[in-house]
Amino acid sequence: MNILLVGAGLSGAVIGRKLAEAGHSITVVDSRAHIAGNCHTERDAQTGVMVHIYGPHIFHTDDAEVWDYVNSFETFMPYKNRVKTTSGGQVFSLPINLHTINQFYNRTMRPDEARAFIEEQADTSIAEPQNFEEQAMRFVGGALYEAFFKGYTIKQWGVSPTELPAAILKRLPVRFNYDDNYFFHRFQGMPENGYTEMVARILDHPAITVHLNTRFTRDMADDYDHVFYSGPLDGYFDYELGRLGYRTLDFERFSYEGDYQGCAVMNYGEETVPFTRITEHKHFSPWESHDGSVCYREFSRDCEPDDIPYYPIRQVKEKALLAEYVALVEQTSGVTFVGRLGTYRYLDMDVTIREALDTADAFLAKGTDLPAFATSPL
Repeated sequence: MNILLVGAGLSGAVIGRKLAEAGHSITVVDSRAHIAGNCHTERDAQTGVMVHIYGPHIFHTDDAEVWDYVNSFETFMPYKNRVKTTSGGQVFSLPINLHTINQFYNRTMRPDEARAFIEEQADTSIAEPQNFEEQAMRFVGGALYEAFFKGYTIKQWGVSPTELPAAILKRLPVRFNYDDNYFFHRFQGMPENGYTEMVARILDHPAITVHLNTRFTRDMADDYDHVFYSGPLDGYFDYELGRLGYRTLDFERFSYEGDYQGCAVMNYGEETVPFTRITEHKHFSPWESHDGSVCYREFSRDCEPDDIPYYPIRQVKEKALLAEYVALVEQTSGVTFVGRLGTYRYLDMDVTIREALDTADAFLAKGTDLPAFATSPL
């Protein structure tokens, strides 16, 4: 069959490669001038640093098949994400761990002592946390919440933490040992030559043709047996019901001669600091050595029509509009919506690849009887 993939990011590349290997003819279109979507990387001409153009992407997974898959196209080097945060004139380690707790309270507690101490700080009157703030108050108490979560969350999401679901904070563990690895997955690493090189190798197949700087229009589908669409869900319908809400990011890029902050990610938890964090990109490739440095100050705001959407908001208003778009999708044939934008969900890279592999397998088994959503966005 002739298959059209809209988007040359991870979803489009992985699905396209698997279907090409099965004998289908694959066309990939992308509105941008490069492949790899938001995980696009390129070397800075001045410093030689590998820069994550749309902000840092760190690969972490427990899925051995996905780990083997990415390593079959690019060598992944060992990398642990050790995040720091500046608050109250001090630098602390995140996620909150035993060192953070002892430093913050100027104590030397053992794990069992710290666990009991934090329980004393917690607001135990909150039996079932209903929002982000209640979740934080119940599990770490007011002081740690104010220092590390409140200001950062307001800047990141643009709303009071009382308006955000408690589930957001469940992704942020508290550890009663000195483990400062931000993630807990078995497999963690960074591609030695960047994500764009990896995606280029995935797309490197004689049955795959890629067209960049090419904006998809629905009439293009008439020339193909099936479409896999990884662009914005509302964009497929030309936003006829309105725009789904996203947060976007602005980056203030600057260079530095030497080592600017000594780590890859420095958060700024105080609301008075306008940016959420500074990333120093040479530290994402610790096996390399560079005299110069490239850094990003990161600012979060509501996404406007011409902006790049990053984080789906998925509050009550957005979920209601999403349900309306899903109803439209159910009246549409010949297209399967995939990926972060196509299903309006926050997805880590490993989950994106897992779903892409499974979607391709389902297509090979069912053909064009594939449903519009391999995974429902509702």
